Amino acid sequence: MEEIPRNKLYFITGNKNKFLEVKSMLPEVEQLELDLEEIQETDAHKIIQAKLKEALRQHKGPFMVEDTSLYIKSLNGLPGPLIKWFLQKLGNEGIWRISDKTFLEKSKIEEIGNDLKSNLAEAKTIIGYAKDADNIHFFEGSIKGEIVKPTGETNFGWDPIFKPENHNKSFQQMTKEEKNQVSMRKLAVEKLKEFLVTHMDF
Repeated sequence: MEEIPRNKLYFITGNKNKFLEVKSMLPEVEQLELDLEEIQETDAHKIIQAKLKEALRQHKGPFMVEDTSLYIKSLNGLPGPLIKWFLQKLGNEGIWRISDKTFLEKSKIEEIGNDLKSNLAEAKTIIGYAKDADNIHFFEGSIKGEIVKPTGETNFGWDPIFKPENHNKSFQQMTKEEKNQVSMRKLAVEKLKEFLVTHMDF
């Protein structure tokens, strides 16, 4: 892919791990910490749009924000964008136990088809990019996988309980390079990069 012109693009986040992942894919990006209120919503697009509007009141663009969600089939799509709060209250072990118990109960009373052979989940990253209030764009990356029992220390969010489809390791068990090759964040960043090059915004 063509190299991106070297203008300044801020990634608004206080999460060091998220920033380092994005920077490994988009080296020109710089971290910017702003105190942005995060609305409680099940629609990630609304969360990101609210963040961008508040950020534009505090700082000049261009910049990006992101929201990464975890949708668990046995929990009817929860926690979705509320994963941060689920982690705070339940931890990875708690989320796995609840989803696994619910999955097993459902599999006993429903016909076990392909969608019930494992505790299916979808991981989704949505990046919001704003040059100004009239130029806001969304870029989405998603991958399917399943919820697994956590192993090892928790270094980054819910990585220990998500195993991508067609892989035998959870995100936690992968090297950074392995994860960055398959992650939902990588897919979203690639779409953002393509947009920036095409529109010469960066």
